Amino acid sequence: MASDDEANAAAVAAEEDAEAAEGKTWRRKGKHDKPKPWDEDPNIDHWKIEKFDPSWNEGGMLEVSSFSTLFPQYREKYLQESWPIVKGALKEHGISCELNLVEGSMTVSTTRKTRDPFIIIKARELIKLLSRSVPAPQAIKILDDEMNCDIIKIGGLVRNKERFVKRRERLLGPNLSTLKAIEILTGCYILVQGNTVAAMGSYKGRGLKQVRRIVEDCIKNVKHPVYHIKELLIKRELAKNPALATESWDRFLPKFKKKNVKQKKPQTKEKKPYTPFRHLNSLASVLVMISAERSCPTAYAYIDEELMTGEYFMSEKKKSEKKWQEKLEKQSGKAEENKRKREAAFVPPKENTTGPSESDKTANDNSGIGDLAKSLKKKAKEFRKNEAQENVRVESYLASNEESCPKKEKSTKSK
Repeated sequence: MASDDEANAAAVAAEEDAEAAEGKTWRRKGKHDKPKPWDEDPNIDHWKIEKFDPSWNEGGMLEVSSFSTLFPQYREKYLQESWPIVKGALKEHGISCELNLVEGSMTVSTTRKTRDPFIIIKARELIKLLSRSVPAPQAIKILDDEMNCDIIKIGGLVRNKERFVKRRERLLGPNLSTLKAIEILTGCYILVQGNTVAAMGSYKGRGLKQVRRIVEDCIKNVKHPVYHIKELLIKRELAKNPALATESWDRFLPKFKKKNVKQKKPQTKEKKPYTPFRHLNSLASVLVMISAERSCPTAYAYIDEELMTGEYFMSEKKKSEKKWQEKLEKQSGKAEENKRKREAAFVPPKENTTGPSESDKTANDNSGIGDLAKSLKKKAKEFRKNEAQENVRVESYLASNEESCPKKEKSTKSK
């Protein structure tokens, strides 16, 4: 084996020596890296992507490829409503899709009708955009060959949450003016949602690349988006001049210097050396106050209370915190009392479910006696009227009544 390798090496060396003698210098590595005639042809658009022809892959896909992604719960209702549109768009390219509301996931997979092998990658990008709150009509545009997307993760670029929110609002601008300006200049659709920025556009005009640079510089606090907008406006005007096509544009572009604002250093107190007699000053002040209190006891009465509770030796910060806490407790107690008074007006009275009381019964009895008395008075009035009209004698009336009464008694006795 060793002899064969040596023989081959000797043969190659002999060929190289012969070519060198003839004046030929061939490169073994990268010998095919030669300039092609179509590289510098201005009539050829190297960015153009030819539309896929199904006749290129009549046999279809040999294996099933599938991708799935999760979506947040707040997107469930919208996805459920717009899923027929997404399903119809994917069906045209021979891709099947499934919306799982139990797991909260979307799945796309190839079928026997799939011809374009790259369309499954486009379908994966589609469900990614849908999960990032991109509207369904806009997200379906990603299935075109000319359209591409870029999802920029900005959540991990800043640690402080308040700074992150402030810089994200800076990217949006007042009334979304900054974001709209970036969309017009780059020709991309941009959606800022949560910890990501979804951008849809073309790589032909370097739109997606510019969007990524603008977003990252804004979140990292490298450059304000307004400065990027000014640069893009100047570049757009310079591109209209064909004389400047081969020149550098650096002299036209503005140069923004980052100002280093000096921040105030936090004041740190120097630690004093330890002394075992550090309480002597406080004790001396107490003695002075006691002597002053003896001369005027009413003026320094509050000091006795502070000494009893130990508040006298507390720092000013702790004293203010204690006062503030007492004030909050007092306010909370007062608020609870006012709430109790307000709710007392809405407490329903107790209902009497046991039945009518004795007072109600007596009232009913009294009302019955009153009705009876009224009826008797009415009958007496009617009788007087009849007596005056018919001149009936009282004796005959009584006799008739007496005759009628025994009959009733007999009837009762017989019974």
